[in-house]
Amino acid sequence: MIINKMTVDAGKIEVNNCLTIKGDRHIFSNALYLDLEHAIYKIPLCMGVLGTCSYNAGNHTITTEQYMIQNKKDAHDILYIARDLFAANHHKYIVTFAGENDFLVINFLFKKYKIKFNFNTHYSVIDLQKQYLKDTGEMIGLKNLEKVFQIERDALISGSNLAKTFGKIVRIPEYGKRMDAKKIDRILDYNFHDVVNLFHITTNWNKYVN
Repeated sequence: MIINKMTVDAGKIEVNNCLTIKGDRHIFSNALYLDLEHAIYKIPLCMGVLGTCSYNAGNHTITTEQYMIQNKKDAHDILYIARDLFAANHHKYIVTFAGENDFLVINFLFKKYKIKFNFNTHYSVIDLQKQYLKDTGEMIGLKNLEKVFQIERDALISGSNLAKTFGKIVRIPEYGKRMDAKKIDRILDYNFHDVVNLFHITTNWNKYVN
């Protein structure tokens, strides 16, 4: 299992620019931001990377946590890491983008391995794709939404390539251990920016959407 934790500056935040739902302007500081990289072939096969971040008001930083599988055993262990992380977190919201896909994978695998956890009793889920559709009437992908928010990204990785990679990791012994370090870094960097950009989109929502 590859574990990567980082703390980065949160950047300038103006509360009036932040996503506000039902009068709550501080969703940004009371949320766990979630993004998964996963493999699905007819049914969910595995969670390949579990990526989260949250805001630290005390020092105005963002803390990220990433867990990436390297073998079939890791694909099982990461589910318990996810369960414990979700259960221990005390934020009110989970912020995702097209989160139905992520929760489909999580709930399917939790059920398969008899891991008990109910998101609805712990969190209110905010899906930024659905929120953007509600506010503008337009369905949009994350990369195009990043362009709306003037967020620049380096080279991207296709979801199909990620799915193939994680499919090989769980099927082929030692494949994950033999992976090129640069490829691993690209995958983690891709997921890192996915999850951190959810925070930046949330804190600049009214600047670009409303």
